[in-house]
Amino acid sequence: MNDFLELSSDAQDLLFRQARTANSFTDEPVTDEQVAAIQDLVKFGPTAMNSQPLRIVLVRSDDARARLLKHMADGNRDKTAAAPLVAILAADTDFNEHLPTVFPHAEGAKDWFPDPVAREATARLNAGLQIGYFIMGVRAAGLAAGPMTGFDAEGIDEDLLAGTGYKTMVVVNIGHPGENAWFDRLPRLEHEQVVTAL
Repeated sequence: MNDFLELSSDAQDLLFRQARTANSFTDEPVTDEQVAAIQDLVKFGPTAMNSQPLRIVLVRSDDARARLLKHMADGNRDKTAAAPLVAILAADTDFNEHLPTVFPHAEGAKDWFPDPVAREATARLNAGLQIGYFIMGVRAAGLAAGPMTGFDAEGIDEDLLAGTGYKTMVVVNIGHPGENAWFDRLPRLEHEQVVTAL
C-alpha cells in the first residue's frame, strides 16, 4: 500500500501508524512558538466556505487550569492536571462574522446564517474537521495529543468561555509522551468494512 502514497513512510508513521493518544507526558513545556507553528500549518485544511470556525483556547494559567479541572470527568482530571499544555477546542458560533474576510468573493455571505441553530450546526461540523487537522498538526510538530470528550461542555462554556459564542467540543492535552503513555493499540476496521462502491 505504501507504493500508492506520496508521503514518506517516516511521515506516515509520525502522523498515523506510530502516533497514539497520549495519557501521560513529560514535564517539558509546549511553547507558544510550537503552537503557532502548528496553527500556521493546519489553517490550510479545508472547511465549508473557508469558514474556519475552530477556536483554540490555551489553558496556561494555574487559575484557568483549576477552573477547567472542575468540569473534567473523573478519569480525565489527573492527566489534565499534569499535562504540560491543555487546549480547549471550540466551535465559534459567530464564525459568519469573519466570512467577509475569509470568503470575500461572496457578497453578503455573513447574512446567510440567520438561524442560530443551523449556524451552530455548521460551526460544529467544520470545527470538527479542523480538530482532526489540529491533532495531525500536533503530531507533525513531534508532540503527542491526548484528545478527550469526557467533560461538562456547558460548564466549560459558562465558566471559561463566557461571552465568546464558543462551544466546547474537545479538550486536548499536549506534550511529549511520558512514561507508560499509551494503551495497547486497538483493532481497526478493514478496508472492506469501511469502503463500498456504488
